[in-house]
Amino acid sequence: MKTKVHVNQFKVRANGKTGDREPVLTVKTYKSNTYAHEVQIEGPCRVIYSPDKPLSCGAKVWIETEGEVTPIVWDELT
Repeated sequence: MKTKVHVNQFKVRANGKTGDREPVLTVKTYKSNTYAHEVQIEGPCRVIYSPDKPLSCGAKVWIETEGEVTPIVWDELT
């Protein structure tokens, strides 16, 4: 299954303003969006920059893989 991972810049900006530490990485498949602080990608992947044809969410840079992607959400923030 193709998976795309990108940084949600809106969340990055919001975290900067509020001091929150909400997850800013979006892990997208054809059936779901999952949010994470980190991701682990097993197997090959590629980084894509596509300013003329962004993702539907507006992302112009993302990681794409057919490998397994494990989203990691921090329980406690240090």
